[in-house]
Amino acid sequence: MNLFAPKPRALTIALLLCAPFAQAQDATPATAKPESLPASAIPRLQGDIVIDGKLDDAAWQGALEQSIDYDIQPGDNTPAPAKTTVRVGYTDEALYVSFKAMDPDPSSVRANLRDRDAMFNDDWVGVFLDTFNDNRRGYELVVNPLGVQGDLIRDETNTNNQEDASWDGLWTSAGQLTAEGYDVEIRIPFSTLRFPAGGQDQRWGISFFRSWPRDKRHQLTSHKVPRDSNCFQCEWLEYTGMAGVKRGHNLEVVPTLTMGTTQSRPAVGTKWGGTDTSIEPGVDVSWAPSPAMTLNATLNPDFSQVETDQLQLDFNSSFALFYQEKRPFFLEGADYFNTQFDVLYTRQIADPDFGLRITGRTPNSAYGALVARDATTLLLVPGVQGSRFLDLDQKANVAVGRYRYDVNDQLSIGTIGTFRHGDDYGNDVVGTDARWRKDAHTVTAQFLHSQSKYPAWVKEGYKAELGDDATPSGNAWRAGYSFSNRDWNFDINHVEIDPGFRADLGFIGQVGYDKSLVGGQRTWYRDGKSIHRFSLYGDYDITHRYDGQLLERELEFQLGFQGAKQSNFGISPLVRERFWRGHLFDEHNINLWGNFRPSGRLQLGTYMNFGRQLDLIAERTGRRAMIGVWGNTAIGRGVNVEWEASRQRLHRDGGVAFDASVADLRLGWQFTPQQRLRLTLQGSQVLRDQSLYATTINETARDWAGQVVYSYKVNPHTAVYAGASYGAFMDDDNLELFGNTRSVFVKLSYGWQP
Repeated sequence: MNLFAPKPRALTIALLLCAPFAQAQDATPATAKPESLPASAIPRLQGDIVIDGKLDDAAWQGALEQSIDYDIQPGDNTPAPAKTTVRVGYTDEALYVSFKAMDPDPSSVRANLRDRDAMFNDDWVGVFLDTFNDNRRGYELVVNPLGVQGDLIRDETNTNNQEDASWDGLWTSAGQLTAEGYDVEIRIPFSTLRFPAGGQDQRWGISFFRSWPRDKRHQLTSHKVPRDSNCFQCEWLEYTGMAGVKRGHNLEVVPTLTMGTTQSRPAVGTKWGGTDTSIEPGVDVSWAPSPAMTLNATLNPDFSQVETDQLQLDFNSSFALFYQEKRPFFLEGADYFNTQFDVLYTRQIADPDFGLRITGRTPNSAYGALVARDATTLLLVPGVQGSRFLDLDQKANVAVGRYRYDVNDQLSIGTIGTFRHGDDYGNDVVGTDARWRKDAHTVTAQFLHSQSKYPAWVKEGYKAELGDDATPSGNAWRAGYSFSNRDWNFDINHVEIDPGFRADLGFIGQVGYDKSLVGGQRTWYRDGKSIHRFSLYGDYDITHRYDGQLLERELEFQLGFQGAKQSNFGISPLVRERFWRGHLFDEHNINLWGNFRPSGRLQLGTYMNFGRQLDLIAERTGRRAMIGVWGNTAIGRGVNVEWEASRQRLHRDGGVAFDASVADLRLGWQFTPQQRLRLTLQGSQVLRDQSLYATTINETARDWAGQVVYSYKVNPHTAVYAGASYGAFMDDDNLELFGNTRSVFVKLSYGWQP
């Protein structure tokens, strides 16, 4: 197969990977939720309900009444310590849910004004929906006592991140504190959800949930969840009804207008210049031609409102840093492209001119395709012992396709392809994967093949990573087995990646190695005790270079505890043998961590590391000490402050080789449920002693940055953002800290629905 076919073919291949869905629209569901109780029928409501947090609408009397009776964490399906009554019903347009959350001490209810998805430390209630009833993917919609929303996508097939808060659905909620606790009302338009087509009764898996944080954070549900269950969604109860519900137009157009100015200066005392002023219109379109399919398009997107990344230091690491994706277009529907390897890392699409995405479900499959035109081709160039980013300074066409077929309730198989091509550059990756789960046993596997082409100057400048081959190709595969029950967890996995393998749209920062790992954990429960849970974990892993050279051998143990004041703390010793630049080095350290809530408005945490570590530049080991503190506090109902600071030092050869510090402060002031002011301040400093290094180094590096953003959000898509940022640095060539970048912006967006 010629992977370097003309560009249109790459786009076609991505779409063809999703083609099987077309013949499966009316297929019989491949899975059936095991259920000992008969399904409950959700009734049609008679009359109107105003979503105001007051449970006085007459229509609620005709709703199905349920209760949240079980404490599943820290309890073991014990009686819930607080009473919760749930009512649920529907109209042609929407599903309605109400919660009456009683509390033995109403004054202890935690309720704060927060931004969307930032209220999970509060009390909250929610409804979880498995609209395809297949135990694969579900919606989690939760509301705190003041009506603040949080919504997540649950993906039981993704063992790394089962809950993704990036999805923002259009639904309505309201809440109010009462003398008995609090009340919440929710309206979920059917146009917001994806579910099987047809006019017959729907059959959904549903869970009603309440988070009750007190001395311990209690998780309360409407159904039992065995401690030995490794699939929470499989335990949700079945509900029927909602026959012939209306889907609406399922079309939303969001025009945007962004205005901004950025300036820079090269040195202390110079004038601000390099002014870049822009007025950029854009548009986002979302269309659901069926309840099970969604089309998204973006033209000239702008991401000015995106929150600043958490500051990280990479001064003693050979691998590129990973940053979470925060851009809305790439976040929504991202779970459709998840595989065991990080084949798609959308931050590699750095500056898209446009993007188009299709995602969807059928009763026994899921599919997704993405195409984009990127104005900047950003590469993660991987090697055996390091990786770094590279900008090719050319446009590229991007295409991604993903299809997963659920053979039955135990077995899923899938395929994925990623394709990116520029003027004299190309990278194609194709592969297949499988997952089997039965009771406590899970088996996973994935195989990938890549073929690439790089410009001649890249080959010359990156010989350590590419060798002498400007057209590398290779394979990557992994397989794993895990066992999980009430008390025990075991994992065995193996991964091999050829030196020539490249996944330029993903985040695979190491190639040319094989790694094996075996690990296990034992958990003990002490219900009703101050320390109510503790666990002992251990693993052993060994890594070899493609030619058999030992790269790493590591043994690690971890002892963790959960207790009063919502505390988590633990200790983890580690010993490692590590290969670097022709030599093997011994490293060992001990990690300690802990966090707790002395009150409902304050959380404090710390982490520490002590031991022997390798200084990569000097190729010598020394004694490293690191300590970090973090926390968050609520001031009144609307102000939240988060902070984190750390410092680390490495002593060797009679001196301090490096001394590094980092600090991050974030303040959020939520004036109303719609208005928010966000302030971020970040700083870092790295000091090195030149006398302890044989090569010339940068002895001093200091960075500082600040950002302030005001937002008024009618809903996730209709909003006004205004912000400013400022950055400063110093190093050996600039001995005085000075501001080198500054910018201001305003962004307007309007979500229009016919």
